[in-house]
Amino acid sequence: MELFTEGDPIADTKAPAGPVEKRWETRRFEAKLVNPANRRKMTVIVVGTGLAGGSAAATLAEQGYHVKSYCYQDSPRRAHSIAAQGGINAAKNYRNDGDSVHRLFYDTVKGGDFRSRESNVHRLAEVSVNIIDQCVAQGVPFAREYGGLLDTRSFGGAQVQRTFYARGQTGQQLLLGAYQALERQIGLGNVEMNTRHEMLELVLVDGKARGIVVRDMITGEISTEMADAVVLASGGYGNVFYLSTNAKGCNVTATWRAHRKGAYFANPCYTQIHPTCIPVSGDHQSKLTLMSESLRNDGRVWVPKTKGDDRSPKDIPEDERDYYLERIYPSFGNLVPRDIASRAAKNVCDEGRGVGPTKLGVYLDFADAIGRLGRKAIEAKYGNLFEMYERITGEDPYEVPMRIYPAVHYTMGGLWVDYDLQSNIPGLFVIGEANFSDHGANRLGASALMQGLADGYFVLPTTIANYLASGPLEKVDASHPAAVEARTDVEDRVQRLLAVDGDRTVDSFHRELGQIMWEHCGMERSEAGLRKAIDEIRALREQFWQRVKVSGTGEELNQSLEKAGRVADFFELAELMCIDALHREESCGGHFRAEHQTPDGEAQRDDDRFAYVAAWEFTADGEPSVLHKEDLKFEYVHPTQRSYK
Repeated sequence: MELFTEGDPIADTKAPAGPVEKRWETRRFEAKLVNPANRRKMTVIVVGTGLAGGSAAATLAEQGYHVKSYCYQDSPRRAHSIAAQGGINAAKNYRNDGDSVHRLFYDTVKGGDFRSRESNVHRLAEVSVNIIDQCVAQGVPFAREYGGLLDTRSFGGAQVQRTFYARGQTGQQLLLGAYQALERQIGLGNVEMNTRHEMLELVLVDGKARGIVVRDMITGEISTEMADAVVLASGGYGNVFYLSTNAKGCNVTATWRAHRKGAYFANPCYTQIHPTCIPVSGDHQSKLTLMSESLRNDGRVWVPKTKGDDRSPKDIPEDERDYYLERIYPSFGNLVPRDIASRAAKNVCDEGRGVGPTKLGVYLDFADAIGRLGRKAIEAKYGNLFEMYERITGEDPYEVPMRIYPAVHYTMGGLWVDYDLQSNIPGLFVIGEANFSDHGANRLGASALMQGLADGYFVLPTTIANYLASGPLEKVDASHPAAVEARTDVEDRVQRLLAVDGDRTVDSFHRELGQIMWEHCGMERSEAGLRKAIDEIRALREQFWQRVKVSGTGEELNQSLEKAGRVADFFELAELMCIDALHREESCGGHFRAEHQTPDGEAQRDDDRFAYVAAWEFTADGEPSVLHKEDLKFEYVHPTQRSYK
């Protein structure tokens, strides 16, 4: 059976022509404005309260719009952005080490393996410098040097120190800054905050996004909420793998529901495997724990030189250790980008040199740094991370090396958007990790926080005004036929899930799906494996709708029902991810096809055939997906074989 057909090409028509460094300035001037009196008459829905959603809701409300904000957590500040550890990039050049907006732009395009748009990435680099000023003004407690100046450190894929941080809890501090701005607007009555509500459908009126259908997760009440525009800031889809560093609640439902309504899903196969996570310890686990990339500033990654060496790391002499990242990539050493570090760890474990009980682990050793800087200096930098590691593993990383192994962490794919962050559905804007726009095939460390806050504080408030200024839009409410139809679809889907009344738990299906995805669409993919995965996913999905057990009712708090809806969407997403990975017959960034690698095992791109964004259109169940290609043009950072040696 045919897996996909090719549709018409698409293009980003919003990015201005001219020098790349002038495009954002030009777009801001050309964008239409909404005067303050008219903003008060307009309503914007924002789904998600992480760094992107929280900053967007606060900023739009500050501008005068009426904002309806939705999250499934019990508080906006519990969005998963709070778990980010290592830092946020910005081209401030406080170190005077050669950094600049252009260098951050270059590093990000190169780090993404030349699969991102130059216009979007340059804007991100420009705006990065404003983010730090904004956050300092909010009181975010960034780390400072002895003299009081903001401190920075290195992250993967860069040879300058441009990463600002707040110990090992940068995401938490940045989110609390956005949260306090959001709470201020809630207190002023400009933001209507709806916690414990999950978006289950997008409402389209005359082809425009005009609202959402949500379920109150406490009472089960389903309601339709209308607005002039809808903003999705609902994060990524890494939990399709079951085991990931994402919070258990993270899901794809908001963006997938929009995809089913016509929004293109771009590059779903671009997933990021983070190289420094605590290894899997057994089948009992339901999630994995990240150890910040910042640890690679001072920690050295190594394995024994000899296969099957079971000695304690303290008993292995220096000359019998393989510091393989420093050996293979002498220019960047332990700070190579994440996709490269992850594959290197997999390779040494595949050779039989892995460590720990499962042999799926490598050492991250701080002995040299403690000897050079002293234990107190390491505690000041990484104390909370070391404590977290010891609590989980029972091992003291001050005394013995950490054991780490790659795990699913972030997704570069997402809904397709133009330069204005608007999807192909008018009025539907997508920001943060939920869109595909800035990172290409691999995100550099400390760039997720940068993108989320750039989109929410600085980009969206300008570009959404351009759309709203084209109104006025027809006034619609929940009684509109399109809204009624969307709500009915949600109610029917809830009843369908409850009616199966099978003999298998939702988690058992999710775990099995995750195993299929990790095995065949994880760190390494192949044509045979991907075809096998598609067949297995389809068979498992059919079983799901015949055998899943969802206890309880829809008119109450029902976590089994919540999970069932999310896993049903993960099944459909997983199939599209495998189709996307199968069609992309090249290796680039986080997408590594075993058939396409250089003689020394590095990713081998095919720029002649695949220098494009793959934007997928949803089709009726059983019909092949439709692929729309957006060609990528490189005027300033010309594609080369990516090398960090």
